[in-house]
Amino acid sequence: MFLLAVVSAAPAQQQVGQLEGELRLNGKETWKAFDPVREVLQKSSAVIYDGWKSIAYGVIVSSDGYLVTKASEIEGVKELSVRVNREHFKKVKVVSSTVEWDVALLKVEAQGLPVIEWAEPEPTHGTWVVSNGSTTRRDRRLRVGIISANARKVGEGRAPVVLGVTLDTSGEEEGLPVKEVQEDSGASEAGLKSGDVILEMEGREVRSMEDLQELLGSKEPGDKIQIRLKREGEDLEVEVELKRRESVFEEKKTRNDAMSGRVSKRRSDFPRVLQTDLPLSVRSVGGPLLNLEGHCVGMNIARANRCETFAIPAKELLAIVSLLITGEESGGGAE
Repeated sequence: MFLLAVVSAAPAQQQVGQLEGELRLNGKETWKAFDPVREVLQKSSAVIYDGWKSIAYGVIVSSDGYLVTKASEIEGVKELSVRVNREHFKKVKVVSSTVEWDVALLKVEAQGLPVIEWAEPEPTHGTWVVSNGSTTRRDRRLRVGIISANARKVGEGRAPVVLGVTLDTSGEEEGLPVKEVQEDSGASEAGLKSGDVILEMEGREVRSMEDLQELLGSKEPGDKIQIRLKREGEDLEVEVELKRRESVFEEKKTRNDAMSGRVSKRRSDFPRVLQTDLPLSVRSVGGPLLNLEGHCVGMNIARANRCETFAIPAKELLAIVSLLITGEESGGGAE
């Protein structure tokens, strides 16, 4: 009788066999155990803002003001600013980016920033990891989870930039027939129509999707490509501006997606990622993924669904950073 009385008097969330909220994985009492790692996030990660609203995080990669973040989250932002610890930088330069990985290099005018330390070796399945969660103007909060799958490629190997057409590959045409032109795409703006047959791109024949993907694979959003096509027996030359895939084609949603809330605009077609079970929001990507020593094992690049978050592994991220900074120093961009 006494046990029944205690159970009936307890709040619903504290029934027998359940932990109080503050003792659960992302509860405040659990966070205290990871406070030294939170201090690393506080000092060596950045919050990216559009005006007053935080939109992403960033990883500090040099003491003189270079940092990287998720490129598609800052595209078109007019009032870009960055907060490192409690210092706010309102002048931010978008230096360069790579569409293959969806990473942008930013620069603020600063000296003596605390650079993230890099981890070796790569974490394995089941390893504890820590990341930025929500944030206030003063303090970083954290999220705790594990590496939930071995590093792998995600997506179908599609080019991240598109013309904005659906093609008919079932026939025996000499080129690639256009079945449908997507609204607000580069193809639509260039006047392509259903029934056109794409013959050449940049002077090269295109007879298969593989030919097309090879040509688009090295391109960036905003690049313009020359196309020769056939329309009702007549040859035409057009110029098409390439756009990000996710800005033109909406991904098909699964039942799992329907239960996941908001997901990243781009969440697939990455050459290699670490997968974690971190419950991050869309606005929490772009920042560092840390091990329990506070060393960076990667950069969060996409909230894929309610139980999967992807991160670029540290090895690949270091190569991306080197490429983007070298491009800046030589006066050029990166592909």
